[in-house]
Amino acid sequence: MSRIGVGIIGASPLRPGWAVAAHLPALASLPEASAKAAGDAYGVPAYSDPSLLIARPDVDLVVVTVRLAHHHALISQAVAAGKMVMSEWPLGVDIAQSTDIAARVTKTDLWTLIGLQARMAPSIRYARDLVEQGYVGKVLGTAIVGSGIAWTTVSDSAHTYMFDAQSNASLLSVPVMHAIDAMQFVVGDLTDVRATSAVRNPVIRLADTEQDIQSTTPDHLAIAATLESGAVASIFYRGGTSRGENFRWEINGSDGDLVLTSPVGNLQVLAPNLFGGRGEDASVAPLDIPSEYDLGTGSLEGPGANVARLYAAFARDLRDGTPGATAPDFAHALRLHRTLDGIAHAAASGVAQTLGQGR
Repeated sequence: MSRIGVGIIGASPLRPGWAVAAHLPALASLPEASAKAAGDAYGVPAYSDPSLLIARPDVDLVVVTVRLAHHHALISQAVAAGKMVMSEWPLGVDIAQSTDIAARVTKTDLWTLIGLQARMAPSIRYARDLVEQGYVGKVLGTAIVGSGIAWTTVSDSAHTYMFDAQSNASLLSVPVMHAIDAMQFVVGDLTDVRATSAVRNPVIRLADTEQDIQSTTPDHLAIAATLESGAVASIFYRGGTSRGENFRWEINGSDGDLVLTSPVGNLQVLAPNLFGGRGEDASVAPLDIPSEYDLGTGSLEGPGANVARLYAAFARDLRDGTPGATAPDFAHALRLHRTLDGIAHAAASGVAQTLGQGR
């Protein structure tokens, strides 16, 4: 397969979202894919019925970028049609849906891709290698503090579902799990967790309708955990943004420290800056990232860059016949959903949860 025909479900010019901001620019920047996304605005065919797009013989990869509530039905339909599927994270509304989707895929030889693109950032991939090469020595601990942008006191009617705990499009399931996926990629898996969360902003103002709604989704979350190596990890996220730093991640070791920062708390959106210091260094300084850590996005910047790197990694795995080797697939997504489920149980019950999953 020299080119991959891509059909995107959710790329509407009437309500531009993540597909328009990230997926379309990402695909346009790559030689491996031929995007068949949405409408005259993009010069390609458009459909109001997703099944018509899925049925197109020239669509090899179906990309699902709609609300989480629709993931299970659309992914199941695409898999039944024999199509490769890329789904935004989370995979399903809950662990039951995610398990079912993964089980459907295992009965086929279809390739899958999950939208956990933070690990594609050159700075994060380089940080992983630095840790494995001993830059910080023995990893003693790691800590992330971040802002989730959404889940604050003012929103709009298009995003009311994010404040309904039943939808599971939450601070934990979205920005926190993107950050934890990157953390586990760099320093190893969590083995047990303790967590607490709270709804600190119970009343949300919808700016477009001037109405108030009640929020049942926690907007503050604190996690304390242990890694497989024995290192201690902490993750704290709040909704909205901070007047201080919106993302800071430290990896502290016996011989050195790595620090990653970003103006955006949603780690998947922008590649963070990387700083390091070791030995006799009194502080950290910016680290130059070797060019080979960028999977080839050309001049593309912004939200589409990490998505482009994710697609490029998928195309490379496909070409090499190594599913999931570089680009995370649905099997990886299911493992992360188990971690998500464990953290949610820890926060709800106040009881530590033991986790087990492959890196």
